[in-house]
Amino acid sequence: MSAELAFNRSQKVDYGVVQEVAPGVRRIVANNPGPYTFLGTNSYVVGSGEVAVIDPGPADARHLKAIAGAIKGERLAYILITHSHRDHCDGARGLQALAGGKIAAFGPTGTARGAEAPGLSYDFVDPDFMPDRKLADGDTVREKSFVLDVLHMPGHAPDHLCFALVGKRTVFTGDHVMGWNTTVIAPPEGDMAQFLASLERLMQRYDKMFLPAHGGRIQTPQRVVKAYIMHRRWREQTILACLDEGICTVPPIVARLYGTLDAELKAAAALSVLAHLEHLIGRDLVRAEGASGLSSVFYRRAS
Repeated sequence: MSAELAFNRSQKVDYGVVQEVAPGVRRIVANNPGPYTFLGTNSYVVGSGEVAVIDPGPADARHLKAIAGAIKGERLAYILITHSHRDHCDGARGLQALAGGKIAAFGPTGTARGAEAPGLSYDFVDPDFMPDRKLADGDTVREKSFVLDVLHMPGHAPDHLCFALVGKRTVFTGDHVMGWNTTVIAPPEGDMAQFLASLERLMQRYDKMFLPAHGGRIQTPQRVVKAYIMHRRWREQTILACLDEGICTVPPIVARLYGTLDAELKAAAALSVLAHLEHLIGRDLVRAEGASGLSSVFYRRAS
């Protein structure tokens, strides 16, 4: 089993330019590239005449004006938010002021938010984000030109939603599944057990296309989801092997697993290792001295 996944990082984008990426779906990419956002946040326009915008992106005036310009002459019915990370939701009120529409998202979860890593704390998460309409798993967002089923897919974030375009076998996956990189799972914001359970739910579907919030479209959804699951299982086995060798704290495990990773991403990698360890603790395969955390000592339980 390989640790490497086949990612597509060769895309080029024209910021602010509208592009049709699927029948009835247009995309405008925000100019907010970065280590967690790749080339920028994809904002999708779904439908025609009466439309929804999925993930308006950051509070960037040029990007929001580009979205408003793309739907000029149409009615914006909904602004849908996959999750309340600022690169997805901060532009919601600004777009609403420009074009109207009801903001719809999962809403506050009452759980711990943010993570102790550069770029993943409250500068990245809006813990107070409140939509006009709260959405739950199994809800439907319906207008004349589109119907979207709401899928609650926690793991990357507790409030993460995916939106399935009914009749098109297409899912807007937000940050849950992306084609350019693995998804960051950073406790307490992220939960590995929930993430894997959400991936298993996608495996039970028969979709033809994923449209993620960062990077290009995914036209082999089942293969990519299976690769995600296998990758996480491989990580789990390598972490257990580290514990068997007496490597029992997060920093040296990170050094073993992510030796060539950029320094700015090492903190996120440490949190990903912690997420795996907490998942293993939950299955009674690992124990920690005291409360689990980045500075804890972990041991493998005897089978």
